Amino acid sequence: MWPLSRQNQPKQFLALMGDRSLFQETVLRAQALDGVQAPVTVCSEDHRFMVGEQLQAVGVASGGILLEPVARNTAPAIALAALHVLEHDPDGTLLVMPADHLIEDESAFRAAVATARTLADDGWLAAFGIRPDYAETGYGYILRGDALGEEGGFRIERFVEKPDLATAERYLAEGTYAWNSGMFLFRADRYLQELGRHAPQMLDAVRDAYGARTSDLDFTRIPEAGFAASPSDSIDYAVMEKTDRAAVVPVSCGWSDIGSWSSLWAVAERDDDDNRHEGDVISVDTRGSLVRASERRMIATLGVEDLVVVDTADATLVAHKDRVQDVKIVVDRLKKAGRQEHLFHRKVYRPWGSYDSIGVGPRFQVKRIVVKPGAALSLQKHAHRAEHWIVVSGIAEVTCDDRVFDLRENESTYIPRGSVHRLRNNGSEPVELIEVQSGSYLGEDDIVRLEDVYGRS
Repeated sequence: MWPLSRQNQPKQFLALMGDRSLFQETVLRAQALDGVQAPVTVCSEDHRFMVGEQLQAVGVASGGILLEPVARNTAPAIALAALHVLEHDPDGTLLVMPADHLIEDESAFRAAVATARTLADDGWLAAFGIRPDYAETGYGYILRGDALGEEGGFRIERFVEKPDLATAERYLAEGTYAWNSGMFLFRADRYLQELGRHAPQMLDAVRDAYGARTSDLDFTRIPEAGFAASPSDSIDYAVMEKTDRAAVVPVSCGWSDIGSWSSLWAVAERDDDDNRHEGDVISVDTRGSLVRASERRMIATLGVEDLVVVDTADATLVAHKDRVQDVKIVVDRLKKAGRQEHLFHRKVYRPWGSYDSIGVGPRFQVKRIVVKPGAALSLQKHAHRAEHWIVVSGIAEVTCDDRVFDLRENESTYIPRGSVHRLRNNGSEPVELIEVQSGSYLGEDDIVRLEDVYGRS
């Protein structure tokens, strides 16, 4: 979903279909089920504050935020969650939900969960299979076998890799195949039993790593050395394809994994010309297109068809709708060129607020910084740059070496290179300021944190 999705803000944390992110929608969907506990989230360290803030924004308490030190695919990640749940509930059942899916029919989803719960109570590991309504080549498929009672579940005959178009059309015609949604439901202890039976090295490594965990604010840190010893594998390969207790619950719930801009266009509401417009857009003789304008400028289209146009502060994508899956080619070229547009947005979110790089040149950079009420940046110093701060709104408390003082609207101060400094907002409204950096090196890694309430020292 580049250029909107970046490494530091992937698609699950973006509001693609309304005001809430896909992650928030997933959490709220789970909270609406009967008898659920607070959600357990497994994420990378880079996204920990985003997870906490987005949970807080929708008023959902966290049941634990487990930090993966390295990526090891879904099977070890789910094992971490299972171990965490069993600590608090020996009879706990896991509903495993990727955080970046769209489900439009919530009632159908709830009915499928009820069916899967019944199967889980009998020791089955249930997968949710989406009934296909067209021949899709981008998903894996599940072939169902014999029915398991009258509840609506079936034994899984086999998992199938992404097919070619002719094979996908045959699957659709036969009616016994479902898309593999990547959602599962099972008892936590049963999952670990099956993992130990079919991938014992993985279970041992994850169990050892979880046993050496530490707490950091609201987060549970898993040591890298222990977790990295686990093989990297998906739940499909490690468990579901090998166990003899795999079941599938077919469901039609308006599901999509929103894997590309064209898939978003397909599920979004569109106008009479089959266009999806977001933001300040003027279209003339435009059809079958998705146009998403940023807050910074208007986009006009004239006499075009089947385009995707996505604008951000530092990058714009213009692509034919049938080619958006190839956006990875653009991202690969950005990586090879040593650029940053695949990693970060110009506006970067931090646990204390955000900063936006509004101007950059040789030996200088200008940022717009917003500090949330009650928040503070780390006590820090820089080896290569000095900074000027000008307050635009609010009252900022400034520490600069041995001085602590307030800066009000239209007031400024100078932070010399090497000075120990901090910015704090003690008020009830956000503090906004302009920061002008100057020096021989202006990278974000030129920060020595001496003290930090967010555990980043």
